[in-house]
Parts: sequence; C-alpha cells; structure tokens
Amino acid sequence: MSDCILVATRKGLFTLKRNGAMSAPWSIARADFLADHVSMVLADKRDDRLYAGLDHGHFGVKMHRSTAGGAWEECAAPAYPEKPEGATDTDTWGKPIPWTTVKIWALEAGGSQEPGMLWCGTIPGGLFRSADGGTSWELVRSLWDHEKRKKWFGGGADLPGIHSICVDPRDSKRVQVAVSCGGVLTTADAGTTWDCSGKGMRAAYMPPEQADDPDVQDPHRLVQCRADPERLWVQHHNGIFRSDDGGRVWEEIKSAGPSTFGFAVAVHPRDPDTAWFIPALKDEKRIPVDGKVVVTRTRDGGKSFETLREGLPQEHAYDLVYRHALDIDASGDRLAFGSTTGGLWVTEDQGDSWQCVSQNLPPIYCVRFA
Repeated sequence: MSDCILVATRKGLFTLKRNGAMSAPWSIARADFLADHVSMVLADKRDDRLYAGLDHGHFGVKMHRSTAGGAWEECAAPAYPEKPEGATDTDTWGKPIPWTTVKIWALEAGGSQEPGMLWCGTIPGGLFRSADGGTSWELVRSLWDHEKRKKWFGGGADLPGIHSICVDPRDSKRVQVAVSCGGVLTTADAGTTWDCSGKGMRAAYMPPEQADDPDVQDPHRLVQCRADPERLWVQHHNGIFRSDDGGRVWEEIKSAGPSTFGFAVAVHPRDPDTAWFIPALKDEKRIPVDGKVVVTRTRDGGKSFETLREGLPQEHAYDLVYRHALDIDASGDRLAFGSTTGGLWVTEDQGDSWQCVSQNLPPIYCVRFA
C-alpha cells in the first residue's frame, strides 16, 4: 500500500504521510506552493519524480518538478504555437478559442517502454507530450488540427479541455483521452491518427437528434483497469458508462444510486468489475443527495451497487468531489478523496469505512497516491 498522498488545492500542494498511529494514522508532512493554485499533480512511479501544474492567473501557467534532493525546480510548461495571422478558431457555439494554455487539466506518465515520456491535457483542448521529463513540450498537432475539434465546447469551464489521459500498459503508443463535450478519442500510433469512439453513449443535454453523436459526449472522467486495459469506466455528465472492448462500444449503467451524476470514478487495478463513484444530485444542483456524502461501489461490473457511508458526513454536507480528487493505490484496498470544501477522507478497506483526515484544507482539485 502507498503511505503517501499528494493533495493539490486552490492554495497549495500538501503531502500527507501515514505514521501508523491507530487514532490518526495520516498527517500533513509538507506544504508547498502555499497560496498558489495547484491544478494538477503527478507522481511518476518510474523514477519517483513529482510534477505540479500551477495556475498563477494573470502571470500564467507554470510547471514544476522535484529534484533528486526533494526540492522543486521550475521546468517548461506546455505552450501553444502562435496563432496564424488571420486564422479564426471557434467552438461549436462560435466562441473564440485562445491559442494559449489556460490550465493544466491532466498529467500522466507514459508507459514503462518510454522513460521520460509525459502526457499533458490542457484547457482549451490541447494535448501535449514531453519526451524528456518536462524539459520541453510538443503540442500534438494531429489532435489540435483534427476537424472534429470544431465540435468541442466547454462544460463547467467556458472552454473545452482534455481532462483524462489513459496510457495502455500493454502498448504505450495506444493512448486514450477524454474531452469535455468532445468525447473519448483513441490513438494506436502515439498520436499520429485519432478515432472518436462513443457508440452507446448519450448526451441528454443535446437535442434528441444529436444525443448519440460521439463527438459531443461529456465524459467527466475516464479510467482504465491496469490488469484489463480493455475495460474502461466513464463518469459521464448524465450517467455512468462501461466499455469492455477498449472504448469502441459503451454500455450505460443505470443501477447506481442515489444518483448517476458526478465527476469522479476509480477502478480497481486488478479487478475490472470493481469501481467506485461519488455521486452528486444533478447538474443544476452540484451537491450531495440529501446533504449526505456517500461513495457507491460495484463489484460485478455495474449489475449492482453498494452505497458506502460509514465515516462520511451524513447531515448538512455539501462537499463536491472534482474529477481528479479520487484516487486508488496499487493495492486496490486504499482509496482517498477530497472535496471542494476542504474535506479529505481515506479508506483502508475498499470503502467499507472511511476516516476524515482533514476538514480544513483549501478546495481540493486533485488527489494522488505517491
């Protein structure tokens, strides 16, 4: 099990360590980038290096990585090329798309076959890769220039963004990305070509004649089972979907309760049938159902669900959990999630019971086991 949790928040990056105490086994061991927005954090298990994406508002987006001594150093941040003079670039509603990095929204390590390879998703919808551990970044032009990008549009954010990246553990050239209101796209050749796969998904927010269009689906979060990479789970804007064939076809899962709306999903690293979700009421009311924070879990591929609540607040609780704020460690037993109101919970038994680690953190954007 992992004894270290990284928590990226609106006001810094916090490192929690497990100290073994029965009453309070987790405590904050370190705080970095205090008062700065840390939108994303990554622990690269290949070399134990950490990466943090920061949003400095007026001063722009920055990227930092850890050194061998444990300090932080600034490295290159993904940067868009200059927009061609006279070129127009708008989303499906006609809103101008800026050619500049607004936010680092996803960060993943490449496969074990490619040391130093990193993938980064950004708002406004650009995918970047680095072959040298973040020293330099290259915009994946095949996706940025893809004709279907014109159909993408923002969901909760004003602009579309790439928020989920799954690198196939069998073949690091096969990468899947999820785009807000842009669907799930797959490359089998490291980004040379892309296919949009969304058969079976539905977009309830679109007119009926467009609801099945794979290019406008809003997968809030995409995850992949490491032991069975053909199994993918999506927490969609209007439901939960599962794919058994690597994302070509999706099945809607309707049996989860108390709601199928939410942002976060985690899948067991060895059991593709076991997955966790953290429901909210609905799009217009992004709060827990009945003011009770719960986690739902399926162990049979979505045929049935358990509602887990032991140790979680069950009265006047209005915690929303963002898409990257739920994580599972390599053991499959330990999970952690954080909320927009600064609550952080950990389970050691796959969610049967939860312990509140902190109620006083800043709004939490991302939780990762290191």
